[in-house]
Amino acid sequence: MEEKKYADPQYLEEEYDEIDIMELLRKLLKDWKLILKWCGVGVVVGLVVAFSIPKEYTVSAKMAPESVSKTGGGSLGSLASLAGINLGSMSTADAVYPDLYPDIVSSTPFVVDLFPVQVQFKYKKEDMSSDLYTYLKEYTRVPWWGAVMQAPFDALGWFMGLFREEEEPVEGYATLNPSALTQEQEDIAKAIRESVSLAVDKKTSVISLTVTAQDPHVAAVVAREVISRLQTFVTNYRTEKARQDLEYYETLYEEAKQNYFASQQRYAGYVDRNQGVVLQRVRTEQERLQNEMNLNYQLYNACAQQLQAAKAKVQQETPVFTIINPPQVPLKRSKPNKPTILLACVFLAAVIAAVWILWGRDIIAGFRKPEDEEAAEQPEKGSEAPAKE
Repeated sequence: MEEKKYADPQYLEEEYDEIDIMELLRKLLKDWKLILKWCGVGVVVGLVVAFSIPKEYTVSAKMAPESVSKTGGGSLGSLASLAGINLGSMSTADAVYPDLYPDIVSSTPFVVDLFPVQVQFKYKKEDMSSDLYTYLKEYTRVPWWGAVMQAPFDALGWFMGLFREEEEPVEGYATLNPSALTQEQEDIAKAIRESVSLAVDKKTSVISLTVTAQDPHVAAVVAREVISRLQTFVTNYRTEKARQDLEYYETLYEEAKQNYFASQQRYAGYVDRNQGVVLQRVRTEQERLQNEMNLNYQLYNACAQQLQAAKAKVQQETPVFTIINPPQVPLKRSKPNKPTILLACVFLAAVIAAVWILWGRDIIAGFRKPEDEEAAEQPEKGSEAPAKE
């Protein structure tokens, strides 16, 4: 009997895959000229895309906020200690903690406050200055395909505007309502949100700020303004209660001061008018005026102490931001990365060419083959018809 030879199925599968791969490589090498043509097209497209994207500069800054916690307990500490509870170890964290800083920076009131920031920049090799709103509206460039893609929407908006009531267009931010922005104002606010990025390291609480603009000086100015306004916002929040207390104590201090000076003048005038008088009612009135003056002085002195304590409280509640890495004017652009764009376009063109060579032709031929067969069958039927007659 003949011996049957059995091969390992796994070995056959590997050999079959290897043969397929070699066949694919042979197909690609056979049409290497087509691949080179597609790569040339990719080079042209990559150059067009790379030089069409406007230059952008990125400014980075890092700062560390002061961690503030308010200990709880107060007068309840002694009562809680009787029950074995230590309220001194319990603390209430500040409501505006660093994790909320990105939301604060991207909020509409914060963004619209950046509209009037004055910036200096170069436009067509000329030194110019304007506010940030005007700079983003009139002096920033967009890729040409952005205008092409926006054209249909502009045409649609113009067509829909024919059926609407005429409204006076609002340009600029002279009439600004943060709760009801115009379309132009919303576009500028969106551009600012996209250019400003704030991240917080949850472990170290270090705040990283990045600002991107088409001019390096504009990016640096906006970064400094964002840091300054964020510090002001957090400081105003944390010191709001202390500042209200300070205003209240200033009012009490002024009232106590006026009352003390008035009582002092009344006492001095009464004593001057009654020099050498030994009547008991005169002495009684003098003692009353003196006691009133002393009482007003005590109130005046207490209010002065409370006022000084309130001023110290405001200073104590004022947070401190440590600027680890201040914003600096960048020397090199961050976008676009032309070599990366060029390589990506060439690679994509080579992939498209390879897919066309390996599978695209076969798929197109598969669709055309049934149509050719049907077209060939129709003349044959037409030629057979007269023969039957």
